[in-house]
Amino acid sequence: MIPEDRLEQILQRYQYLEAAMADGPGGDIARLAKEYSDLRPVAEQIGAYRQLLSDLADAEEMLDDPDMKALALEEIPTLRAALPEAEHRLQLALLPKDEADSRAAILEIRPGTGGDEAALFAGDLYRMYSRYAEARGWKVEVIEEQSTELGGLKELVARINGEGVFARLKYESGVHRVQRVPVTESGGRIHTSAATVAVLPEAEDVDIKIDPNDLRIDTMRASGAGGQHVNTTDSAVRITHLPTGLMVTSSEKSQHRNREIAMQVMKTRLYDLERQRIDTERSADRASQVGSGDRSERIRTYNFPQGRMSDHRINLTLYKLEQIMGGDLDEIIDALTSDHQAQMLAEMGQ
Repeated sequence: MIPEDRLEQILQRYQYLEAAMADGPGGDIARLAKEYSDLRPVAEQIGAYRQLLSDLADAEEMLDDPDMKALALEEIPTLRAALPEAEHRLQLALLPKDEADSRAAILEIRPGTGGDEAALFAGDLYRMYSRYAEARGWKVEVIEEQSTELGGLKELVARINGEGVFARLKYESGVHRVQRVPVTESGGRIHTSAATVAVLPEAEDVDIKIDPNDLRIDTMRASGAGGQHVNTTDSAVRITHLPTGLMVTSSEKSQHRNREIAMQVMKTRLYDLERQRIDTERSADRASQVGSGDRSERIRTYNFPQGRMSDHRINLTLYKLEQIMGGDLDEIIDALTSDHQAQMLAEMGQ
């Protein structure tokens, strides 16, 4: 049972925000509006839950009225059966929110073990995420791309913008393993290769302040895929954050745009480091099965001969690999999200 005093505190805060916004501009209206927007779904679930309890109480009172008893006996089982689901929806609404869920994301893909085959698989993963983004109406902007002669990827950094991008993609970070016969293999033997995916929530200006003295900015000649289309101007920009050693490169044709893009990616990586530090401190006493933490963890295997995808964190196996590689990721992401929510509910109940 959810404590009534907690629900009342939330509703009182929601009503205060509603009144404060009705008074018009003044104070930090943007901050109030965001808090109000975040609380609205919670307030709606509280209202629905309370209404169900009220309807049940009214129906039980009707049992004492001979004229209404038959109707009450008909309604009460339905109302009682609806209570667990209403309480579960309310519990989910009350779970702590990740402030980064609504943000755009920086997607980084790099080949791991496996040579040319790993680079080709990295390219397949990028196409998979691109198709998923397209299906959801998101915009993908490539920031840095280095290709191999066979059409694989040495490195891919892209910005994905749209509604709820990080919330949907944050569980994709980790090592993705592939088992298949490489195009370079003449003997038909199955090889195992891997690629690493990192999904970072895009930083906002208020998140990270960087001391200019901590940066080294270099310019160099930009080149396109496979070393072609070499730009004759020194337009590419590489920014190094000296305290951490983080390095970001952007190779657009405009040097000004490159500096802007590289700085945004640098802020995002520094913000992600801080989020990881805080998350490590919070979860030091518990093992999280699903999360965006350890990117050296092998999270998924794509077995092409069997048409099988296995997510090792939640023991999920699907025999629809062709659809998954075509961008059909919702079933996997929904399962990962539900598992994470179940863990958080379990922790709340302890």
